[in-house]
Amino acid sequence: MKIGILLSRFPYPLEKGDKLRAFHQIKSLSKKHELYVCALSTKKINPEVYEKVKPHCKELNVIRLHFIFVGLHLIYGLFFSRLPLQVLYFYDRSAKNKIIRFFNRFNLDHLYCQLIRTSEYLKDFKDCPKTLDYMDALSSGMSKRIEKSPFYFKPFVKIEAKRLKRYEHFIFNHFDHKTIISEQDRKIIVHAKNDQIKVISNGVDFDYFKAVASEKKYDIIFTGNMSYPPNVTAASFLIQKVMPLLWQEDETLKVVIAGANPARKVKQLASQNVEVTGWMEDIRDAYATSKIFVAPMQIGSGLQNKLLEAMAMELPCITTELANNALNAIHNESILIANTAEEFANSIAELLKNENKRNAVAKMGNAFVNKRYNWDETTKQLEKLFLTK
Repeated sequence: MKIGILLSRFPYPLEKGDKLRAFHQIKSLSKKHELYVCALSTKKINPEVYEKVKPHCKELNVIRLHFIFVGLHLIYGLFFSRLPLQVLYFYDRSAKNKIIRFFNRFNLDHLYCQLIRTSEYLKDFKDCPKTLDYMDALSSGMSKRIEKSPFYFKPFVKIEAKRLKRYEHFIFNHFDHKTIISEQDRKIIVHAKNDQIKVISNGVDFDYFKAVASEKKYDIIFTGNMSYPPNVTAASFLIQKVMPLLWQEDETLKVVIAGANPARKVKQLASQNVEVTGWMEDIRDAYATSKIFVAPMQIGSGLQNKLLEAMAMELPCITTELANNALNAIHNESILIANTAEEFANSIAELLKNENKRNAVAKMGNAFVNKRYNWDETTKQLEKLFLTK
């Protein structure tokens, strides 16, 4: 098949969930199909980064979005449009003309758009069947941010959550097929036929993320894109609410918060016992030198790739019910579930004191993700959907 793919961001480096999903789906699909990939970007792509993706594409095109126009679109859209700001941020009329011309060159069999951020460009494209990857229910994630947003920001978050919910419903009928990352996100999309949305899970690169024997420098690790609000909230909760309970018993416990672009609020968490690394060339080093992975997600949606990676590297994991709803691991077997600061502290203390249980949860977690989250297998489901008339 000739498959066109439109992305809101260049799918490398893999510091964001949408990039990770796009890169591995492209890598898997390219084994059997010709891929014509168009990616939007607000910055120039480094040639070395470009070459990480190019070998998997028949054609790879990057379209620049300039910050000055992005800003103007957002200001205009806030007052004169009903489109979500997340859509307006990535939408430009001149870019639309370039995208249409690009895809029209190839006599495509199918078009694949990742996230509703790109759907405005191709919603009316009629030359071949189209699939929209909602990926997450973005409206749900935005709604959960309202309570934790500063008072001066709350009105804008409320407006965006309402617009996202309406747009997720509106865009549904413009695409032949729809996909999403988890069952819980599918149920949140407000549409009478939301049961037609196909759940396509993420996966793990098991050749890359695997157990490594290494000296443990840290007791606890949390990873992710540290400018992403749900990760900022989780990191703050871990250091400000959970760790003080543990430090009362053992003041030597060390935590590492690893991930790109740490927000100022995350940087301020650093101390003698807390290391904030920023971008790491190889995130596996952080996993391998830690004893326990903790993901105390309070807001957000979708499947947490960080949990899949940690479990693949045989770290025992503790997370919230919110995050596990998409993962569906079994409490007290392949994962531990905690919601309050006290529950997290108790679970961490239990694993630190009981090496046998720590190892057992790690092994069960690894077996769980190996069975259910493989990129080639999940992408086969996407491939079948593309072939459906």
